[in-house]
Amino acid sequence: MPLNPKALGAALGEQLTQHSTLCRREAGAFIKSLGGSEPLVVACTQEARLFSELADQTQAAVPIRFVNIRETGGWSKEAAQATPKMAALLAAARLPEAEPVPTVTYKSAGRVLIIGPLGAANRAADLLSDTLEVTLFSQGGADNALSQDRRYPVLSGQIQSLTGWLGSFELSWSKDNPIDLDLCTRCNACVAACPESAIGLDYQVDSSLCKSHRDCVKACGVAGAIDFTRQPVQESESFDLVLDLRSSPAFSQHAKPQGYFHVGSGPNGPDARTLIDLRALVGEFEKPKFFVYKQKLCAHSRNEKTGCSACIDVCSASAISSERDRQQIKVNPNLCVGCGACTTACPSGALTFAYPRAAEQGTRLKTLLSTYAKAGGKDAALLLHSQQQGAQLISDLGRATRLDPDRSGLPARVLPLALWHTASMGIELWLSAIAYGASQVWVLMTDEEAPQYREALLSQMAVAQALLNALGYTGEHLRIITARDARDLTDFDQALQAAPARGVAQPASFAVQADKRATLELVLDHLIAQAPTAPTASAIDLPAASPLGGLAIDKDACTLCLSCVNACPAGALQDNPQAPQLRFIEKNCVQCGLCVKTCPEKALSLAPRLLLSPQRREAAVLNEMQPYACIRCGKPFGTLKAIEAMLGRLAGHAMFQGEALERLKMCGDCRVIDIYSNTKESRITDL
Repeated sequence: MPLNPKALGAALGEQLTQHSTLCRREAGAFIKSLGGSEPLVVACTQEARLFSELADQTQAAVPIRFVNIRETGGWSKEAAQATPKMAALLAAARLPEAEPVPTVTYKSAGRVLIIGPLGAANRAADLLSDTLEVTLFSQGGADNALSQDRRYPVLSGQIQSLTGWLGSFELSWSKDNPIDLDLCTRCNACVAACPESAIGLDYQVDSSLCKSHRDCVKACGVAGAIDFTRQPVQESESFDLVLDLRSSPAFSQHAKPQGYFHVGSGPNGPDARTLIDLRALVGEFEKPKFFVYKQKLCAHSRNEKTGCSACIDVCSASAISSERDRQQIKVNPNLCVGCGACTTACPSGALTFAYPRAAEQGTRLKTLLSTYAKAGGKDAALLLHSQQQGAQLISDLGRATRLDPDRSGLPARVLPLALWHTASMGIELWLSAIAYGASQVWVLMTDEEAPQYREALLSQMAVAQALLNALGYTGEHLRIITARDARDLTDFDQALQAAPARGVAQPASFAVQADKRATLELVLDHLIAQAPTAPTASAIDLPAASPLGGLAIDKDACTLCLSCVNACPAGALQDNPQAPQLRFIEKNCVQCGLCVKTCPEKALSLAPRLLLSPQRREAAVLNEMQPYACIRCGKPFGTLKAIEAMLGRLAGHAMFQGEALERLKMCGDCRVIDIYSNTKESRITDL
C-alpha cells in the first residue's frame, strides 16, 4: 500500500519508522523498538497476537497499541489520498487507555444444566462432563430416551421459571409426574406393561394417553417408583451455566444473560464453539460496570406518576426495571451487556456510559478530527462501528477491494472509530463530532444489534438532523449504514461513497463534559454561532423524541396549583415565593412529560423545539394570577381562580356549609384560630 512517512511524521510531530514486511519477517525490528519508554504503536493488526507474545517473552514494560491502517486506508482506490486518515488513526491509537472503572464479578463452579431431549442432552453432557458438573432436565421430543446407566442426575416436570446469570441461575419447576426418576431402575417393565403406551423411554407418564389401568404400578413392584397419588412438588435448584437445546429459548430478550447458551433443537446439537465457550466458564470473571446512574437527574417517576421510560424500553437485556415506589429505575449490573443504548436514549443524563467515559470519547473524537484536518484532510466522515462484527466487515471490505478492481473500499475521508457498542454514542457526541469538524457521522449496524437500538438511534438522528438543517448545514449528516456480513459488502461499499454534507467553518475547541446536558449546550452554542444561515424563526421545531423543548400551557385551564413544579426533576418549572406565578427555564427541560401527567387540569403539553433567543436560559413566566387574600387577616394564600374553583366544587357538600365554607376563604393559620375560637365559645355556652 502507498505510504508517505514524511507527511505522516509531520502530522504527528515525530519521526516514523517504516517497514514494508513487518509481518514476521521484520519481527526483530519490533523487538528492538520495545527498548524505548514511550508507547509503541504498531500500524497493523494482523500479527497482533504474535507481537504481544514477543513482548511478553522480552518482558517489555512499554505499552503496545495496534491500529489497522491497511484495510481502513491502504487497501482502497483512494489509498494515495489516505495520508490524513492514516495520521488521524495513528494519533488516536497513541491516546491512553480508558481509565479503570468499578467491575462486576461472576463466580462459576461449573455446574451446568442442560435442558432438552435426553438423547441430545446426553451427547452434549458426554462432551462437557470432564470439565463441568452436568445435570439434565428432560424435555419432550423424539430423542428423549433416558440412558440406562446413571451417568448424570436427571430432573423432570414442568419448568416454572429460569432466572439469573453466570454463576447464579435459579431453576424452579413442578415435579408432577407419577414416576420418581430417583427410584426408577430403568428396567422398562412399566413401559411394557402399559396398554396405552402412555409411558415413554424417558419414564414419564403422558396423562393424555393414560386410562388409569395402573398395570405399570403392579409391574414396578418392589422398586415402588410409580405413585399416582403423589402430589406435585415445587422444586428449585441453582446452576452456574445453562445449555438450552429446546426450540424456544427460556429468555425472550435479545441479549441473553451471560452463561446462558441457546442452540435450539437442531439435529447436530451444540457446535464446537459453544462447547468451548461453556468449558471455559469455570472460575472467577470480571467485566466493567458500564453505567453510572444519578437518581437526582432521573426523570422516570415522581408522585407515583411515570414520565420517561426510554432506558427501560430500549434495554435489550431486560436489565432495567422501574421502582416507582422509590421514584427511580434500577439497573442490574449482572444482566447489563454494556450496549449503552440506555445512556443514548436518556434525555437527562441520569444514565451515563462509564467505559469509556464521555470525556475520553470526546478526546478521541477531537484527536481524530483535528489530526485529520492538520494533515490536510477535508470533509471527514466518521464511521462508528462495533469492535467485533463491524471491524470484521471493514477488514473484509479492504481485502475484497485489493482483489476486486470494481470495489472502491473505504474512501480517504471516512475515519472508522471502533466502539464497545454502536448504541453507546448518542446525540451529544454525534453533534460534538460535527462541531469538531466532521462533515458526517455514520453508524455501521450489523445483525448483532437489537432492533430497538436502530429505532432509538434513528429517532435521535432525526432530532440532530432537524437541528443542523434548520441552522443551514445542508446535506445528510447522520445515517445508519446496515450491513449484516460479507454478503452485503457491495451495498456497504456503495453506501460509503455518499457525497459530503456541509460542516462548520471553524472547528470547536470545547471539551466533552461528563454531564450530557452540559455537552449538548456547548455543542448548540457552537453550531448556532457557526450557522451558515441565520434562522428566520425564533425557534426550531423538533421531532417528538427531542430531549430539548418547551411547554405549552392552557391558561384558562391552569389553576396555578403548582403540582407540576413538584413533579419536575430538572428544575425547569419553578414557582415565585413573592407572587402567584409559574416560571419555566426552557434550557433545563428534558421533555420527560412528568409535568403533563401530573397536572390535574390537563393544562400542559410538551413542545419539542430549540428556542434560539437568550430567553431559553432565563426564567420566563408561563402563567400568573391575581392572589386571593384571607378574609380574616388579608394575607395572600392562594390564587383567586383556584379558591373560587374550590368553593364552587365544595359548595354543595354536606361538610362544607355555613362557617365551614367560610373557613375555606381563610389562610391556614386563620382557619385554625377560627376553629379553636368557635370551639371555645361553644364550651362556654354549654357551661
